[in-house]
Amino acid sequence: MALRAMEEEVDRESAILLALGGVLHREIAIDDLLARLVDHIATAMSADRGTIYLLDRRTDELFSRVAHLPELSEIRLAMGQGVAGHVAGTGDTVNVPTVDDERRFYRGVDAQTGYQTRSMLAVPMRDQAGEVLGVVQLLNKRGERGFDAEDEQRLARLARQAAFAIEATTLYDELRSDEPRPADSEAFGAHFNRIVGEAPGLREAYRLVSKAAATEATVLIRGESGTGKELFARAVHVNSPRADGPFVKVDCAALPESLIENELFGHEAGAYTGADRRAEGKVDAALGGTLFLDEIGELPAHVQGKLLRVLQDRTFFRVGGNEALPVDARVVAATNRPLEDMVRAGTFRADLYYRIKVVEVKLPALRERGDRDIARLVRHFIAVAARRHGRPVPGISPDAMASLQAYRWPGNVRELENCIESAVVVMDGDHIEHHDLPLPSRPPPSSRGQQELVDSTRKPLTLAEVERRHILRVLEQSEGNRTLAAQRLGIGRNTLTRKLKKYD
Repeated sequence: MALRAMEEEVDRESAILLALGGVLHREIAIDDLLARLVDHIATAMSADRGTIYLLDRRTDELFSRVAHLPELSEIRLAMGQGVAGHVAGTGDTVNVPTVDDERRFYRGVDAQTGYQTRSMLAVPMRDQAGEVLGVVQLLNKRGERGFDAEDEQRLARLARQAAFAIEATTLYDELRSDEPRPADSEAFGAHFNRIVGEAPGLREAYRLVSKAAATEATVLIRGESGTGKELFARAVHVNSPRADGPFVKVDCAALPESLIENELFGHEAGAYTGADRRAEGKVDAALGGTLFLDEIGELPAHVQGKLLRVLQDRTFFRVGGNEALPVDARVVAATNRPLEDMVRAGTFRADLYYRIKVVEVKLPALRERGDRDIARLVRHFIAVAARRHGRPVPGISPDAMASLQAYRWPGNVRELENCIESAVVVMDGDHIEHHDLPLPSRPPPSSRGQQELVDSTRKPLTLAEVERRHILRVLEQSEGNRTLAAQRLGIGRNTLTRKLKKYD
């Protein structure tokens, strides 16, 4: 019987990490992730309350990131203060069976909350390098006077799982950062896992996504290529009631016009030559989840009307079908195109435009986010690339960081990530230097730009010829990658393909 009970206990502990495993590498709100973690631990340990404290080594201060603490928004403890501060400073496990142990019990928190602590157990959370990340603390074991030695061992195992969970998030990199911690703890660390930054425009995006995620509202995410539109679309899904459903992406710019309708809605048998059986589309695949329409500005006019029906009537028709089918999917769209201009030009339906922008989230370009965000992203991508390629996490020289902060980043965060990964792979030593960065050389003098506007006879080039040369130059810089070239030019891939055909 004892062996059976032990096996069941291990299974319950393993279930905690298993329950979190599906979200550790997703764009879930960090506090939601940690709240799930502390709930699981408190339940498994039969404790009345639980708290996860994180350690800010820059200030030698513990702060409660998540807690069963309705009376206070946050607890702050100096290193060595109270039980949690002692555990963080020494790395020891502390079990206070009763509050009569005045040597360790700090009554200040109870005095503020009115809560009566009868027993307490606190253990350190350590990362894989053995460094203390924070403290897991439990209060008042139910039905018993206090926690025993078996509880100490069990909570130590759970704390290791908690540390593993935190180490798998972007919050871990923030905890290890050399940057001063913002005064308001709400601004500290990633709001959503895998999304790094605190620039004002980004914080407004966090606010809107947090509000919209809990609803069924259609969301339009706008921003230049590489700003993270898909990450934010996934954040809407992962933090919504539809999180357990599928997240289905349709890249409207990557599909030929003749295939987009079929890709979205599927077809009935006999709809066209070769359609010998019914096929479901992405709208079907997104049942119970989220349909993400990337680069929605590239949708052909005839498909725009069909998408309007999806949003307005919550029904659709398969290609070749006569039956209106119900839609059970939330729609999130993204674009880098100026949809307002397209509406005025008649290339994008006004009624569809107003239907998709119920909640509009605008993502700032990386060059608009400031040096602080660039530095945080650089450190994050260095750590990610080092782990991916099995290398020690390097530092970065001041000259290299200055170069990264001075660059304009036309490809935004995606370009920065690729730049850092390249540097981590090719670097020598323990610091990334300026020469390790694959940044383009400085642009030639402006006089060259003037020369390129005239031909060999000094006659001005036509506007069409200027466009042709510019497109071909960008395509060459993109090493023939049409999708990347279209993104850099600010046009759709289908538009680029048509222009290349025109230029033969």
